Amino acid sequence: MADATPSGTGGPIHVSPPPPDGNLTISGGVGGITVQLEELDMGAGRLDALAHRLAEIEAALFTAWQELGTYQNHPRVTGTAALIAVGEARDAVQKVRLELQRTSGQVRSCRWDYQLAESSAHMARMLGLSSPAVELQKHVDFWRTGFLNGDATEMLAAKAVTLLPLIKPAVETNLPGLRTGPVTATQAESVPIDLDPSPAGLLERVRLVEERGSGFIEVIEVNTGGGKAYVVVVPGTQVKESDGGTNPFNLGGIVDGLGAHSERVNAAVLESLRAAGAEPGADVVAVGYSQGGIHAMNLAADEGILKEYNVKYVLTAGSPVSRITPPPDVSTLHLEHRTDWVPGSDGLPNPDARNRVTVTMTNDLYVRGGEDAGLGPGHRLSGYEEAARQIGASKDPSLLHSTAVLGGVLGVGGAATATRFSLSKAAPPPVHRDRRDPFSGQPQPGAR
Repeated sequence: MADATPSGTGGPIHVSPPPPDGNLTISGGVGGITVQLEELDMGAGRLDALAHRLAEIEAALFTAWQELGTYQNHPRVTGTAALIAVGEARDAVQKVRLELQRTSGQVRSCRWDYQLAESSAHMARMLGLSSPAVELQKHVDFWRTGFLNGDATEMLAAKAVTLLPLIKPAVETNLPGLRTGPVTATQAESVPIDLDPSPAGLLERVRLVEERGSGFIEVIEVNTGGGKAYVVVVPGTQVKESDGGTNPFNLGGIVDGLGAHSERVNAAVLESLRAAGAEPGADVVAVGYSQGGIHAMNLAADEGILKEYNVKYVLTAGSPVSRITPPPDVSTLHLEHRTDWVPGSDGLPNPDARNRVTVTMTNDLYVRGGEDAGLGPGHRLSGYEEAARQIGASKDPSLLHSTAVLGGVLGVGGAATATRFSLSKAAPPPVHRDRRDPFSGQPQPGAR
């Protein structure tokens, strides 16, 4: 938090991130640096206003002192004493005014220093530079896991991601499996559940949805006592040959999420909310893991969705969402792991904002010989569920505020109804390969 500087010390005012909470580092939220700077700015404005008022009083006292000059030859108790008293009062007011202006200047200097540091850090990222400690951690994490960590991935992806919307048409033309296409939602079943509305409980719903099968999402209706709220649960990337390219959460879903703001998936989610009985104006919480977090964040930034529903909160785990900006009244909580390259694949760290809290796990992870690490040990949903459980026990002010917002939307949980929808898209066209003998030019056996 901001450090106070005693009067007369001449020391600068600083802001600092919240201290680590066990193996969790927290940025953003009400305890984040951005909010500290906002509060300092407001404080500096108030100090300036007080200094201006004191300057007016100082001027009035100077005028009074000048007018009392004609009485300096009167008896001391009536003339000189009054002149001295007014002069000393003016000096005292001036001293306080100067101190306020000095402090205000320090506050604004703090803001300038932070902006300069941010610009330098951004330039370093663009040039692929980082501190020796960060560079060492990149190499250590790669040696332990065999995967780039988040910082290393951000450096590599910083320029590439901005080109995704531009290259999307070419990608879909040359790689039919990545085509998005319209997505339809078919209601599968509605089941009663006992909902735990905490971050850990919501990530458990992601695991259960993924266990249900490919292409499923879940819309949970929650009775909050004062009305009904809804939770949209979106799974991570699912790549299975048996899906025949019809699963919107295959690799093409990443193209839809990062290259088209989840236009296709959002339309199916909107259809699912309506089918689940969500009335216009209902509060919505979106939860997503990996690719699902991209769609969840895009849901909160979709003007069409926001015209019909009141998206209040988004929870993501292991998702590259730094370039998606929801409205200021949408609170978001992002879980990441230092060794997980996926959140860094959009090329930027998550912004430090009042409504956005990012929690990064920093515990060391390893991959041993013969182990199937998938996308890396840091990307496992089970690890993010553990992070969510730690969040529930944290006393960090940003996390306390974030979970309080979530609780305000969903209440205490309990009996709820989960409606599952199967999402699908049209199968991509078959790829025709013209296999010809390079010498005769005749089709080879098996060519189609």
